[in-house]
Amino acid sequence: MKLGLVSAILDGWTFEEAVDTAARLGYRCLEVACWPAGKAERRYAGVSHIDVDALDAAKAAYLLDYCAQKGVSISALAFYPNTMDGDPARREAAVAHLMKVIRASHLLGVNMVTTFLGRDQTKTVEENLTLAAQVWPPILALAEELGVRIAIENCPMLFGRDQWPGGQNLMTTPAIWRKVFDLLPSKNLGLNYDPSHFVWQRIDYVKPLYAFRDKIFHVHFKDIKLYPDRLNEVGVMAYPLEYMNPKLPGLGDVDWGSYVSALTDIGYDGYACIEVEDYAFEGTREKVLDSLYLSKRYMEQFVR
Repeated sequence: MKLGLVSAILDGWTFEEAVDTAARLGYRCLEVACWPAGKAERRYAGVSHIDVDALDAAKAAYLLDYCAQKGVSISALAFYPNTMDGDPARREAAVAHLMKVIRASHLLGVNMVTTFLGRDQTKTVEENLTLAAQVWPPILALAEELGVRIAIENCPMLFGRDQWPGGQNLMTTPAIWRKVFDLLPSKNLGLNYDPSHFVWQRIDYVKPLYAFRDKIFHVHFKDIKLYPDRLNEVGVMAYPLEYMNPKLPGLGDVDWGSYVSALTDIGYDGYACIEVEDYAFEGTREKVLDSLYLSKRYMEQFVR
């Protein structure tokens, strides 16, 4: 496995500064945020280290050369929107930009895009499956044409009242994964597997690695800490952030030895990117750098 980081934590850094930071800290790859220009709608959204609207062959060659000089690979281009938003205009804009990211990934020779499937948060799972059958075939057709793999992260995108009641990403559980993969049987559609999202859903995050080994295209290293006293007070029907928080790897409840051991069992040797969303490491560049240093030092017990 190749240990990297998700560049969204480096908001305000240029592409070159992000690559330099990864290289200086000893990371081997970078999952590069590619949001469109504009105001962020949520934490860690709106970050763009590659402007896909302005990308051409010359710019792509420059970016790849810069990475090669620093010894850092691009694991994927990252854009995590809601492609099935209940607002048709927002949905159309998300899909249009995602297609630009797919084309950019092909132009760069990365051929991997990390994203969400999306969800209309006011509709049922069944209704969203019908919507996915309408929205996603053109996206996957483009990905297949260009040889780009789409890795869907399993984050429910349900944290507080803004995402209530259903969350903004359908790909949340193994049961739903099976339905989606049956509905959209593309070899280019797979998973960006993050164990932390299973912790607060009370789902085994190791067992699905074996069942979906052929669909795991990319993985994240992020932790979640559950607070049992809060959970006992509000219950699982509360907004999730009332009883859990994202943490750096090793500071939450994921058993990283078991998780990485299972990845080695299934022969996964791709990119594994640390995703920092820990509230305790926000506010200054020094705290951000500390988070990346500490996360890497911890995960190097298992991956380098």
